[in-house]
Amino acid sequence: MYQTQTFDVAIVGGGMVGLATAIGLAQQQLNVVVIDAGEVSAPLGEPKLRVSAINKASQQLLTNLGAWPYIDLERTGPYQQMAVWDKDGLGKIHFDANSINEASLGTIIENQAISYALAKRASEFDNITHLEGQRLERIAFGEREAWLTLENGDNVSAALVVGADGANSWVRQQCQIPLTFWDYGHHAIVATVRTELPHDATARQAFLPDGPLALLPLNEANLHSIVWSVTPEQAQTLLAKDDTEFNKALTAAFDSRLGLCQVESERQSFPLRMRYARHFARHRLVLAGDAAHTIHPLAGQGVNLGFLDAASIVQTVSELHNEAKDIGDYANLRSLERWRKAEAMEMIASMEALKRLFAGSNPLKKMVRDIGLSLVDNISSLKTVFIKQAVGNKINLPKLCQPPKSR
Repeated sequence: MYQTQTFDVAIVGGGMVGLATAIGLAQQQLNVVVIDAGEVSAPLGEPKLRVSAINKASQQLLTNLGAWPYIDLERTGPYQQMAVWDKDGLGKIHFDANSINEASLGTIIENQAISYALAKRASEFDNITHLEGQRLERIAFGEREAWLTLENGDNVSAALVVGADGANSWVRQQCQIPLTFWDYGHHAIVATVRTELPHDATARQAFLPDGPLALLPLNEANLHSIVWSVTPEQAQTLLAKDDTEFNKALTAAFDSRLGLCQVESERQSFPLRMRYARHFARHRLVLAGDAAHTIHPLAGQGVNLGFLDAASIVQTVSELHNEAKDIGDYANLRSLERWRKAEAMEMIASMEALKRLFAGSNPLKKMVRDIGLSLVDNISSLKTVFIKQAVGNKINLPKLCQPPKSR
């Protein structure tokens, strides 16, 4: 027999952003359902290739949600320094956490480790119903509530739906929300690599003529996760090489700065596309994370932007709830939409500007790059601004991303 359950908020998507939103809302005493097509709560298995550079604001969010203690620290790589340089120029910049009195600039963490921690924490709440392995068949919006029908015939109603179901969002498509998008013309190759020299807790990124190459420190002294942005043709060529030839190509691309590179995992690649939903909110609907926007991974800010979405949604919805206002009325969600769209557009524009500036070997571009990087590296006040931006110290941080004493 089919059943209907009523909740305050229905979250479609049980990934990192969806679960973070669910926990934050549950902490504010809202009744939440997470409709999750996957099975994310299984114990951690073999290390996975997809990692995220979690900044201080996102780490604070995970701490305030109570999820951080569930992250296996042996699957993390905190970094105290960041080195960026132009491979074919003289420009370079170096960031150090000590300069802003921080213990680290961020932490490289496997995505599955974050998802597992959030799922463990979510399971502790009686007011979170986590429907794993469930897909939606229909969604409809009324004046006072939204209705969602699962493939198994069960029904859910809620005052607000949060679409956090990824870049190819079913919710966004069903609601016919158009996308602005473009192909970056790059594929990202990801792999786990061991280097001859230790990483010294430093995240490194080289700008090559054809795209950036990042070596991100993992939990072992010589172990890195790489993100290498290349053209689709180059990606095909690099993936076709045997390990020995790939190691040579990677070592050369990185100028042997850490000695010989040896790949220790399979290699995967995926296309890079910018996506930006025309609407982040509608009546009884909010989009979050990759469902609303995807950006170039060159600064590792994608998941941090998604976590800011989660924290902003929690803050706005909980304030509306506490003021006895309708949490799904679009008139009450407009300020949230403006907030999130402005931040996403700023990040998209920054990534596009960086990508264009560092693409190719035009002599004028090289001169601008060299001068720009050198200025930032040598002017301490300017450098501090860039460091704080990198670690997520923003003026308008949501409360959940702030230390308790500041909230």
